[in-house]
Amino acid sequence: MRVDPRQLLDLVVGDPQAERAVPPTGFTARLTLFTAAAMAFLAVFALALSMATGRLADRWSEELARTSTLRISAPADQAAAQLRAAITLLETTPGIAAARALTPDEQRSLLEPWFGPDLPLESLPIPQLVEIIEEGGGYDATGLRARLQAEVPGAVLDDHTRWREPLISAAGRLRSLGWFAILLIGAATAAMITLAAQSALAANAQVIRVMRLVGAEDGYIARAFVRRFTGRAFLGALGGTVIGMLAVALLPRADDIGGFLTDVGFRGAGWLWPLLVPPLAAVVAFFATRAAALRTLKEQS
Repeated sequence: MRVDPRQLLDLVVGDPQAERAVPPTGFTARLTLFTAAAMAFLAVFALALSMATGRLADRWSEELARTSTLRISAPADQAAAQLRAAITLLETTPGIAAARALTPDEQRSLLEPWFGPDLPLESLPIPQLVEIIEEGGGYDATGLRARLQAEVPGAVLDDHTRWREPLISAAGRLRSLGWFAILLIGAATAAMITLAAQSALAANAQVIRVMRLVGAEDGYIARAFVRRFTGRAFLGALGGTVIGMLAVALLPRADDIGGFLTDVGFRGAGWLWPLLVPPLAAVVAFFATRAAALRTLKEQS
């Protein structure tokens, strides 16, 4: 589609005569600014949530993929022998970098969130846990289970597959939900700006009629509305983005408290992503206002 340089100049610089048809203040101006600011604020948080879930999925995948757990349940008089046999077997298995039996204190800390700090670990038949660290391409889980069944009958291998896959899948769905929320925010912004533009056109129908009488074309009038509403959307989105970034920056860091919700935010170059929100809001406002203006002007003719 060919772009007329004069139309582009009118859009960037503006035409004072044409812009008389666009109210500089009033309800539509406030509605456009507020809508763009609110939607940009929500878009920043949706973007932060999406990026946080992406980091979470990567971290879960990396942490759980490189470790496994061996659980040894045996009578008290056989527990030490089976533990030694299991450690020896694991240390000679290709793909395993290290195998270490968890101490009673470490096992108590793992159970503490469910049973409290005063758990009498010594008097309970709790299995001995062995941490397995993988290397390279990992080990053959099927072959290792067969060897364990033959040499350490009380051992059960957990390679975290049944834990890892649902967690990664859930994180991926949360990330997709974040991007879907951003699309909904963009659609809602377009709808609100369309309503504001139609309201402004209807309120200034008399001025538009006079401009037509002196020879103004619909495209000339529409460009004035497009320029004014695009600028308002950009300024509103810029303010909402700045406030959103400040709010995200003030959230507690994961290192301070821990947990997923405290890790919602941006890292490194990720802080550049919210800067795309104001230009995208301006693009949405441009197309929404242009379509609404041309359609309304055609109906009024």
